[in-house]
Amino acid sequence: MKILFAVSEAVPFKKTGGLGDVAGALPKELKLLGNDARIIMPLYQDIPQHFRDIMVFKGATFVELAWRKQYCGVFEAAYDGVVYYFIDNEYYFKRSAAYGHFDDGERFAYFARAVLESMRVTGFYPDILHCNDWQTALCPVFLDVFFRSCEDYKKIKTVYTIHNIEFQGKYDRSIAGDVLGLSPAASLLVEYSGNVNYMKGGIESSSVVTTVSGKYAEEILDPFYGYGLSGILRARKYKIRGILNGIDTKINSPERDSALFVNYGYDTLAKKKENKKQLAEMLNLPYAPNKPLIAMVTRFTEQKGMDLVSARIERILEGDLQMVLLGTGDWKYETKIHDLNKRYGKKFCGLVSFNPDLSSKLYGGADIFLMPSKFEPCGLSQMIAMAYGTVPVVRATGGLADTVEPYNPLTKQGVGFTFLTYDADDMLDAVWRAVDAFYNDEKGWKQIQKNGMSKDFGWASSAKEYVKLYESL
Repeated sequence: MKILFAVSEAVPFKKTGGLGDVAGALPKELKLLGNDARIIMPLYQDIPQHFRDIMVFKGATFVELAWRKQYCGVFEAAYDGVVYYFIDNEYYFKRSAAYGHFDDGERFAYFARAVLESMRVTGFYPDILHCNDWQTALCPVFLDVFFRSCEDYKKIKTVYTIHNIEFQGKYDRSIAGDVLGLSPAASLLVEYSGNVNYMKGGIESSSVVTTVSGKYAEEILDPFYGYGLSGILRARKYKIRGILNGIDTKINSPERDSALFVNYGYDTLAKKKENKKQLAEMLNLPYAPNKPLIAMVTRFTEQKGMDLVSARIERILEGDLQMVLLGTGDWKYETKIHDLNKRYGKKFCGLVSFNPDLSSKLYGGADIFLMPSKFEPCGLSQMIAMAYGTVPVVRATGGLADTVEPYNPLTKQGVGFTFLTYDADDMLDAVWRAVDAFYNDEKGWKQIQKNGMSKDFGWASSAKEYVKLYESL
């Protein structure tokens, strides 16, 4: 099969979140299964020069957006066995950041239509056009409205993946005609609740809608998780599927990770303590081999459960343990972290930064990984933590529920500790259960670690599920 991934970011060229990891990993696995999987994304200003040097200009065309006619250059690069296409338009993409601009609605409407127009330049007409999140949600809409009558586009099937339903691409309804160029009848595909909603258009027009875990596919049908779209999702329930994301097990491996102080694996788990020791020295914390070190690597937002953590972190720090937080986010949480650094300097370290190298060191050196998300479509951090023998404490939602089996002290089965209700005291209870197991069940604790390390969260099984889905179309 010929598969084209339309994404707003992809590792290693551009990454702001989990979408970039997925786009960089899944096509590689599909390629290994014998498919011709390619990726198309914007040519952002800050793509490093050494990547630009391997790009080849394929040609140019023009993209119509209502009354606009915008230049569209197409570049190609091969990386790690996968072909990438880049859409070049400096007016839209020569910016300091991928997102957050006043005209994002127009920028990604342009990109969605450019994905389709560029096929005439590359000659690559896919069997499956796989679109992701709101930035490419208009691809299925534009395909049906403007391109279906053309012979080369007639048989293209579309898969639309929701990675995070909170961000939908909602704009004033006037842009349906003025920017998207849709007729009043076609505008009904994207109009929802008084606005133009790009994600709603993707749900309506795609052949199949997927989410990044089975649990999340169920949750978004509920108003609490659906962020206003639960009604349309329930009406389209027949075409919603959940396929769990994976992680790159070559990169996220304690045996290979060059950022670790000491590499280790399933059979050399004892070496993990050396990472804890050197991490403590690096962060100016007293080395305490017999006390649990709890880590969080996250965005400091309510979605990630920071309101729960903020409400109970002093109670946690009253325990005989240490804690390290790494990330950036809302000002109120960053301020709280700076205050905790002053008050609990010997047992707490909060670092307000984005630091992949230190992230790896925390996965390798911590004993417990806290992830109390309000909602979590899939989550990668809990999988990475388990791969590094760090025991997750999570809220049982979305992909966290699908990947973290609660530890049973009687059977010694399970990989972590969970809580269900989005409540600060329930989170605290789960933390204390993990701390208690660390102190009082040494044999069981090692078993939890090894249970997690033996899990296979690679992309191979997920890729096979996607192939089955594509073939069914």
